Amino acid sequence: MNNLEILIKPWQEASQEAYLIREQVFVQEQGVPEDMELDEFDPAATHALAYEGPLCVGTARLVNLANHHAQIGRMAVLSTLRNRGIGKAILSRLIALAQAEGVLTLTLHSQVSALPFYAKHGFIAQGPIYDEAGIPHRNMMLLLPNTIA
Repeated sequence: MNNLEILIKPWQEASQEAYLIREQVFVQEQGVPEDMELDEFDPAATHALAYEGPLCVGTARLVNLANHHAQIGRMAVLSTLRNRGIGKAILSRLIALAQAEGVLTLTLHSQVSALPFYAKHGFIAQGPIYDEAGIPHRNMMLLLPNTIA
């Protein structure tokens, strides 16, 4: 994983590679309906793409909402490359980016199976488990320190 690079791109530059990863992970692997995969938040979101050499192997997005609040979503790593630190690198980069942008509260909709992953990064589970695209999810939140003077 020493040749892993995380690039931050707008949707116009990220869309093709990000969608290929998301389509493979969410639609093919997890059975999410294809028409739910792309949404109105993609064009305004900041997208993180993980590359091993020239190959895009993972993605996630940061959606800035109102009042110093942002949401991380669409986190996906190719199944054959999981548990190698790629997701951690993507998440860490997006947390740092959010903090640099003055975000104070980060939220996400975690698949229940991924709760321990996000908890390791400081996210706290909130509220009940619910169904999203046929998969059990739970909201999680991370409070970021206010570093903007």
